[in-house]
Amino acid sequence: MLILFAKNDKTIGEKMNRSKLLISALLFIGLTVTGFQCASTELTSAKLYIQQKNYPKALESLKKEVAKNPQSDEGYYLLGLVSGEEGDYATLVDSYNKSLAISSQFAKDIDQSKKYFWANQFNQGVGYFQKGNAATDKDSMKVLYDKSIVAFKIATELEPDSVDTFKNLAFVYLSAQNYDSAIAPLQVLVDKSHSVDGYKYLGEIYYNKGQNFKTEFANSHNEQDSLAMMDNFNKAINILQEGRKNYPNNGDLLLYLSNSYIAAHKIDVAIDAFKAGVKQDPNNKYYRYNYGVLLLGNKDYAKAEEEFKKAIEIDSTYQNAIYNLAVTYVKWASDIQKELDAKNDTSTAPFKEKYVKALPYLERVVSMKDNDPNMWELLAKVYATLGYEKQATDAMNKADALRK
Repeated sequence: MLILFAKNDKTIGEKMNRSKLLISALLFIGLTVTGFQCASTELTSAKLYIQQKNYPKALESLKKEVAKNPQSDEGYYLLGLVSGEEGDYATLVDSYNKSLAISSQFAKDIDQSKKYFWANQFNQGVGYFQKGNAATDKDSMKVLYDKSIVAFKIATELEPDSVDTFKNLAFVYLSAQNYDSAIAPLQVLVDKSHSVDGYKYLGEIYYNKGQNFKTEFANSHNEQDSLAMMDNFNKAINILQEGRKNYPNNGDLLLYLSNSYIAAHKIDVAIDAFKAGVKQDPNNKYYRYNYGVLLLGNKDYAKAEEEFKKAIEIDSTYQNAIYNLAVTYVKWASDIQKELDAKNDTSTAPFKEKYVKALPYLERVVSMKDNDPNMWELLAKVYATLGYEKQATDAMNKADALRK
């Protein structure tokens, strides 16, 4: 489901090399031009240690420098640079911010340095993610995903305006099934770029959280679970409504929006909204389909049938519409059968007629996608009801095989 939005490795590598060369060049210039003029003993010592790549000693001198001279813009700049070489990115960011607060003298150097360290962490994040995907056991996968998350989080601190970094961080969280942690970076995607993925996955997370609390409430009858359930469904509706404004024809957004309306018991509101959408754009298959889903949820089978058929007329290969039309007939048949049973009416023709209508659509669905055991089981039920015993057995065997 998830695709890591990785940068071109060669391009990033080239940027890293150029940035590193530039940083080295700037350091060299600083050493030759200002290193031995008016510089404090601590700065002079630090620059020599940097040349020797003796970073612990350089850090020791630079900490003394900024303690003695809190206005040392160069001291903070070099402290940030050396901290980055040592992997202390929190100190890097803090030191660079302090240097820039004092003056803009090293702004260009700081910008190039942060880009270098950002690219380094970004590439590490990509590498760990790819290794995590290739891991064969869950423990190794978790360790590698965690390392990827750490690298991308550092990258977001170094380049907080990089939407791509937040997107990758969110996708690693999703792959690791750490959905709560994925919310914050997905919200950044929505806020900074109005990303369709941000809306889609954020809406999906809130919807699924609502469903989880719904299950908890059913077991516990705890009012807090009920409130949390509705809160998450409403969050899903809000984010998906916003996404719909930016991407009115995105089928995933519309599907989760309609499902969230149903789950939040706002079917009337949803029906009105999608009915208006169909009226405005009658040839939009997504509007037709989602309007049909809402009507089906409201047990308005005749109108749901009409909308699903319209969606299939627009796109004859629209699998979701084909499947839900079949489901409409099956549920319709079931309700008719219950009504007859309540009246002690033993006639079968009224509900079997609906099963007959469902059959060709279910057969089309399994011909398009034959690896879903639930579809095969539903097909087996319809076959059995219509007296097609061999076909029912074969379909149920197929469902059982897929589940195994």
